[in-house]
Amino acid sequence: GIRSKKPLCTLTFYFSFRIYEEGRESIPEHPYLFETDVEICLIGGSCKSPVERFWNGNNMMYILQKAQHNEESDPMEESKTDDAIYASELLPKESSGPVALSVRRAKQLISLYTMVQNPNMPHLKISELVVLPPLWIRCDGSDPEHTCWLGAEPLKAGNKITGINFYMVTCDGPAADKTCFANMEELKVAHKMKHHSSIVMTKGFAQYELVRAAAIEDTIIESESNIYVDITWNTVDKILETPPLISAAMLNITLESGDPRSPVYQLYRELQFLLALAEGLKTGVTEWPEPLESESAVELVQEFLTDLKKKMDGYCISGHSNETEKIKCDTAAVDSSIKSIFSERGDLDFAEQLWCKMRSKCVSSYQELIVCFTLIIKSLEHGEIQPWIHQGSSSLLSKLIQQSYHGKIEVVSLSGITPIQMLLEIGLDKMKKDYVSFFIVKSGSCLLFQDYFISTSVDLQEQVHRVQKLHHMLEIMVSCTVLLQFKHENLFPLTQICMKYYKENPLNEKHVFQLPIRPALVKKFYQNDNPEIWKVDISSGHGQKEVKTTWQVSTNPPVEHMTSNTTGLFSDSTVNGSSEERMYFITMAKCSQVHFT
Repeated sequence: GIRSKKPLCTLTFYFSFRIYEEGRESIPEHPYLFETDVEICLIGGSCKSPVERFWNGNNMMYILQKAQHNEESDPMEESKTDDAIYASELLPKESSGPVALSVRRAKQLISLYTMVQNPNMPHLKISELVVLPPLWIRCDGSDPEHTCWLGAEPLKAGNKITGINFYMVTCDGPAADKTCFANMEELKVAHKMKHHSSIVMTKGFAQYELVRAAAIEDTIIESESNIYVDITWNTVDKILETPPLISAAMLNITLESGDPRSPVYQLYRELQFLLALAEGLKTGVTEWPEPLESESAVELVQEFLTDLKKKMDGYCISGHSNETEKIKCDTAAVDSSIKSIFSERGDLDFAEQLWCKMRSKCVSSYQELIVCFTLIIKSLEHGEIQPWIHQGSSSLLSKLIQQSYHGKIEVVSLSGITPIQMLLEIGLDKMKKDYVSFFIVKSGSCLLFQDYFISTSVDLQEQVHRVQKLHHMLEIMVSCTVLLQFKHENLFPLTQICMKYYKENPLNEKHVFQLPIRPALVKKFYQNDNPEIWKVDISSGHGQKEVKTTWQVSTNPPVEHMTSNTTGLFSDSTVNGSSEERMYFITMAKCSQVHFT
């Protein structure tokens, strides 16, 4: 009975993989089911590999995990050990994340995968042996070693399969006791004995979180934003050693806009008003903000126009003072700690000042907006004011002002979406100039893609989207300036990296922007801190004969399918603010090779 079923089972497994081989051109969106309990997912090279810390492959791979719809017990599993029962009790009843298979089941699947790759199995009657992509199986840690991944990767010469590389990843913890950490020399000796190698190479990796140690006005930044540095170096002498300054370092920045403690938070609020207008233009329903002050926008605009008229009457057009253009806008009156970085522009024209007044005092209704623009247009028609505006503005209001210089302006019907569009246009003009001023003057960027970001040849909604991108870039630059004390020589390449990304991609505040740096630039932020991740790779051999042992500690679980009854204890467990008692997961990854003869 069992012997006759085995080839059929093996062929079924092979067929499952072949389904995906046929679909190499377009990776299936949904996992493929095998024997009711296993999901087979094919991951392409562009996707983030869940085993990237332990395996260097970057091509297509299979990920096998427990099929989540399967509520019944696995008929192929025998009675579990006490450890396994305890582990299963810790599993959440409902989980949106991936679910692991038992180690026993994973070993069966690895055996099947190896069998269909073995050219010395003619009785399986596999007419065409195809080199399958590597296989990784999520494991539940139910064995004594607490295995969390099992992997297999074909070794090949040309199109011929010569053997299999097997991988085993185990994990313990979290624990704060550093005495249970491995010893560097012992790890090297164990690797040499296992793989019969006389020479080994070591490579270190450490990841430090930088924003945790930094503050704005003594306030620790805690948000979805994250600035951390990845450091790699050759020749590791001891476990948890601080990376040498000759290491290679990569700064990783993920930043969400809108932190109230940000020095450019007022500018963010201004952008939100712009977005509300853009949404109103699109949907026909505008959500007007609550007025912040008792004085209405209409009163403020009337005062502004009266002031301009008095100045014009008193001094004539040629002799007017610059004071009008330099009315302090609350948008630019940002936190004192950043004034040197994002100082107010002194060249606000009439339309920009108008935007500042209508935004800061919050136009609170559609009717109020119509009254404001009616007052302005009447003043222009009667020649009571002849305000100056920047060249190059394409807004309707700027067009009317230019016409007023010649004594005649076109009739504008302030109905429908026109008033909202007029306000949106002057806001867009003003904010574009704000960002351009920062990127040219402060970060020293020549704005390689300046035309793209401030183009008026695309529709208003796309212009707003591009201004959002500019704001996100600004928040990144300001964070690096305030938190990491970056100077021009560091801001310039970072600006170019951000601009290149945003010329080609939509707004994405979860994107990780990467900047190669020298470790010395940020060393003071991590030199007295414990790493989030620290690992060493010990390797020997070359090419396909290379074998590797990895030892790693991390403050977070190393695998997403892993659960812990101590969730929350390990993330930042400290005593009196000291990070000496930080909890770590300890992970080991080993490999072994089997050659088909």
